[in-house]
Amino acid sequence: MQKPLLAVLLASAGFSLNAGAADLIQVYQQALANDATYASARASLSAGRERITQGRAGLLPTVGLSGGISKNDNEFDPWNLGQVGTLPNGQPGIIDSSGSNLRTNEYTLSLQQPLYRWDRWQTYQQSKLQQAIAEAQFAQAQQDLITRVATAYFDVLAAQDKLESTRAQKEATTEQLASAKRNFEVGTQTITDTHEAQAAYDLVLAQEFAAVNDLDNKRNTLQTIIGTPPGNLAALKPGVTLAVPQPASVDPWVSSAENQNYGVTVGQLQVEFAMRDISRNRAGHLPTVDLVASSTRRDVNGRTGSSGDTRNNAIGVQWSVPIFSGFAVTSRVRESIALEDKARNDLEATRRNAALQARQSFLGVNSGLAQVKALEAAEVSSQSALESNKLGYQVGVRINIDVLNAQRQLYQTRTDLSRARYDVIINGLRLKAAAGSLREADLVPVNSLLGE
Repeated sequence: MQKPLLAVLLASAGFSLNAGAADLIQVYQQALANDATYASARASLSAGRERITQGRAGLLPTVGLSGGISKNDNEFDPWNLGQVGTLPNGQPGIIDSSGSNLRTNEYTLSLQQPLYRWDRWQTYQQSKLQQAIAEAQFAQAQQDLITRVATAYFDVLAAQDKLESTRAQKEATTEQLASAKRNFEVGTQTITDTHEAQAAYDLVLAQEFAAVNDLDNKRNTLQTIIGTPPGNLAALKPGVTLAVPQPASVDPWVSSAENQNYGVTVGQLQVEFAMRDISRNRAGHLPTVDLVASSTRRDVNGRTGSSGDTRNNAIGVQWSVPIFSGFAVTSRVRESIALEDKARNDLEATRRNAALQARQSFLGVNSGLAQVKALEAAEVSSQSALESNKLGYQVGVRINIDVLNAQRQLYQTRTDLSRARYDVIINGLRLKAAAGSLREADLVPVNSLLGE
């Protein structure tokens, strides 16, 4: 016989509660190991760290070994006359016309060391900038992971609070509906009270379905980050005190965002990279000078009965002067100048956006703290108003709709209060991220606000 569905759900809920709740630090550790976006950023950093080695390679000597084997067959001369030619030892002489079978082995070891190549020097300097950009982008990805984890974590808690509040409101509305029906049956109230209570119950039932769906969506979002379905999460302790940002003025935060934000750092490096690119392209008008050296060995063997072993060593300087390249170099210079201007404008846009994020997050923290304080007072007032309306309803000075409205106001206030607390915490982390100072250690004080 199958167990009733309710019993199964209760049993599974009890098992989950006994399993313990994960806190923010534990969830963040899961994200470090499983988040695909962070893993992609880590791989990009590993690739970026190879840039300097690649850029330096253009300044170092290149050594190569080449060679070849060839076989040469001469046909028989019917007149048996010798012909003048080059003997295997490299000297002129009479070649045996009775036919020969020559095999030549040649090996060359060559070295080329750049002495003056301005484009390669600029490429090397650009490789340093590329590695620095990769480092800054990875640091920005680390900050992004912290804010994404915290946002998803507290979104789940907010959705849970909304669902719990909705279910509590449904339970209270159910009791009010039952009371209205009893009073109507004994004739102390009209059918209007019953209809009002029924409408309130139907509304809160629809809100419960929406809250369940919203909670599922928020948990799925967190699962996308940590790679596994999230279990129970530790909630905020009752009556927590949220700290104000330090410093308490917005100007230091904005100044830090304009200079230390990782997006701004990347933009500054990209501007310098674009400036180096202009110089690299202008090098197309400059000469190049290389030191070249080679060592060649040539072995010749044949039926003529003679063999030769030739060795040649050479060293020298090789230069090249560009004269005309179809205006390609000039065009590339103009292109790089335009890209440098684009990089400067992108930097300014990033700097302004970072300052805007700092201001918005700072105001979000301070206005959120004020909102939390106001909602805490409103919760006390709403609780008192509900109790007064219930008492008035019992003695007949209040009607059913007054009690329902008081209930709705109380539960909505509680939901708004929990959401405001979460927003203060998230905006605090975003403020530090905008200023470029967010670190993993900043999760520790936030985690201390969580209970079991």
